[in-house]
Amino acid sequence: MPRIAMIGAGSVIFCKTLMMDIMATDGLEDSTFVLMNRTEPKLRQMEGFAREVVRENNLPSKIEATTDRRKALDGADYVVVMIQVGGVDAFKLDYEIPLKYGVDECIGDSMGPGGVFRALRSIPVLLDIARDMRELCPDALMLNYVNPMAANCWALGTVEGLKFVGLCHGVQTTMDLIAGYVGEKKDDIDYICAGINHMAWFLRLEKDGRDLYPILREKFEKPEYYINEKVRGEVFRHFGYFMTESTGHLSEYLPWFRKSQKALDLYCDQPDFGGASGAYYKYCRMLADKLAQRDLLNEESRKLSPRSAEYCSYIIEAIEKDKIFRLNGNIRNDGYIANLPNGCCVEVPVFVDAMGLHPTVVGNLPSQCAALNMTNVLVQGLTVEAAINGDPEMVMQAVALDPLTSAVCTLNEAREMTRELFDAQTQWLPQFAGKKLAPKPMISTPPGTKAAEVPLDPALAIANRFGKLASS
Repeated sequence: MPRIAMIGAGSVIFCKTLMMDIMATDGLEDSTFVLMNRTEPKLRQMEGFAREVVRENNLPSKIEATTDRRKALDGADYVVVMIQVGGVDAFKLDYEIPLKYGVDECIGDSMGPGGVFRALRSIPVLLDIARDMRELCPDALMLNYVNPMAANCWALGTVEGLKFVGLCHGVQTTMDLIAGYVGEKKDDIDYICAGINHMAWFLRLEKDGRDLYPILREKFEKPEYYINEKVRGEVFRHFGYFMTESTGHLSEYLPWFRKSQKALDLYCDQPDFGGASGAYYKYCRMLADKLAQRDLLNEESRKLSPRSAEYCSYIIEAIEKDKIFRLNGNIRNDGYIANLPNGCCVEVPVFVDAMGLHPTVVGNLPSQCAALNMTNVLVQGLTVEAAINGDPEMVMQAVALDPLTSAVCTLNEAREMTRELFDAQTQWLPQFAGKKLAPKPMISTPPGTKAAEVPLDPALAIANRFGKLASS
């Protein structure tokens, strides 16, 4: 009878999906679900819906609900986390303030200024949950669904002894796409995929030992296929490997696709999540407005159906029933990918059984793939350090090093944008209380200003002298 704490049960549609997946799993019907949310209205909506599902499907599942996080964690076997600190109001600032400075985000939840500030809001809360788990349920496994996945899981990896895995559906959904492109059934394709979250690479694609990459490459040279995923297609064509994230996401993680109107028109002209400006924020705002107007759970079926593609129920089933399951999970890099930094978050194949999680050693990524990953990893590392230490200067440096930001902003613009984001989001950033990001305005250099006369270091003078001799 596993006890499953659902932290952030106010994410009603997502919580509903994960909970009903577990209820629909043979052998997990008698689970106890402890629904936890910080505020009452959505929590009671979710609690009422859960009790109706149990009654309508004649399940032995038990439902509890609380606003007390420590009470929810006490004695838990699994902790499913799906919080969004600041909600859609904070998300609006993540999108609209950078846009004023020319940083045009489509999704804005993983990289870019929006991703950095979402991490700053989320990491302290996740670390509090992790520390409570070490006290109240030290053997529990955390299943983290909170973005930005890589930065958040990097921070979780600093908590000694914490069992966790970060979960995303990028690999599953990309495999649906690949199967359609190569004309094979998804379950018939063998693959190895590894890298970082939202930028993991399909290192091998095979069926019965036959390499499927030549077929995929041929398809992406045809306009009718390329147009579906222009950005992912361009990265594939120039860097040699297909990866897990869509045009909307990937266009933000690299400097080439959103830096100008010309680039946006060329690569990000698809509607919705195909690259449109603010697509994910606008979707979340629409959903939040609907939730405010009516109880969307009333429109959802109470009947159990086949499980979704989300990994959560399969992991719990594998541990509880000793049924081996393979997934791609986000974990601390303890040598699993050799040419990415130890301690960062990597996404690698993981096997699960009754003994827990067993990540696989991938070795080195292709050098060009590791290089692209590192452009994001460096920003993630600065963000995690800044979030833990409450260092506003390091936040600015993370934002300035972000590939999209650096493609469109000067350093001073990056600083002013960061300062404006800080001022707007103070209520969700307690670790920065009393700290301000110092302004550093441009130094004026009037016309005709000459360089100051300064004493020359003797060694430098000698080097200059040799340089002149060598060139003469």
